[in-house]
Amino acid sequence: MLDLDPKAPIRVPVVDLRDWNNEATSARFARSFGEALREFGFVRVRGHQLSPEVIEGAYAASQEFFALSAEVKSSYIVEGSAGQRGYTPFRAESAKDRELPDLKEFWHAGRELDPEHPLQAVYAENVWPKEVSGFRSKIRSLYRSLDSCGDQLLAALAFYLDVGPETFSEMTRDGDTVLRLLHYPALEDNTLLPGAVRAAAHEDINLLTLLISSTSSGLELKLRDGTWLAVNPEPGEIVVDSGDMMSRITGGYIPATTHRVTNPEDHQSDRYSLPFFVHPRPDAMLRVIPHFNRTRGSQAHEDILAGDFLRQRLTALGLS
Repeated sequence: MLDLDPKAPIRVPVVDLRDWNNEATSARFARSFGEALREFGFVRVRGHQLSPEVIEGAYAASQEFFALSAEVKSSYIVEGSAGQRGYTPFRAESAKDRELPDLKEFWHAGRELDPEHPLQAVYAENVWPKEVSGFRSKIRSLYRSLDSCGDQLLAALAFYLDVGPETFSEMTRDGDTVLRLLHYPALEDNTLLPGAVRAAAHEDINLLTLLISSTSSGLELKLRDGTWLAVNPEPGEIVVDSGDMMSRITGGYIPATTHRVTNPEDHQSDRYSLPFFVHPRPDAMLRVIPHFNRTRGSQAHEDILAGDFLRQRLTALGLS
């Protein structure tokens, strides 16, 4: 486990992805990355190769889109996609087992495949707002960069877990990964709902989430003692957390940590963020890796296809 100084303030650990790409330090990186996920379910990653220009372009496109009228934004709701493509309006999603809706609106862009690809008919098609110049190219550039980064992190995690190097890449090749453009509006009288928060306590559905530093603070994770820890990355860092699918296939060895986004004290500031949810293909089987059946004694969950698991969770969120 991590060697934490009991006298030092608790912070989410940070790793440098350049160490993974260096033969002399790759094993050390994998160990630090994996142990951070085991201890916190979260880790900060620096040294990635995402261009600041690509990130800034995506944020600018996101802010320009969310500034459009509700009528225009609603024209990009993709019926039948369970919110996995296009626009999802304010207060449309609720955390699992939570009655009050989250105080957010968002846009989803997914993987684009060749017309003859067998999954082309399975995934909903992306839509692109014509009102925002360059929106598609900016969002696709960020998607590709994060996809590459996610592949490296999953390879490092496979090394740490002592499983086959293709364990995760085989699951996620052409997977149903989505990039979410998130907007938490300023909480004026017409948006503030008593008892509601920007994102109620929840765990992510997927394998890993990559979150580019948001425009303001508010993200918190729940520690094992039940207290909440602010996740405040440095500029340019990516916050990575593990989701329910990862916890499921590792028998809980890598946890899905509960987290939330709190309301700002003054209620006046908008917040934008760009989470990237790394998903397997819908036909990938979520089963406990044999390595963890042996080490943890018993299989905690029945096997289930990733697509079926995702549909169950989207229904619980009120999106399907």
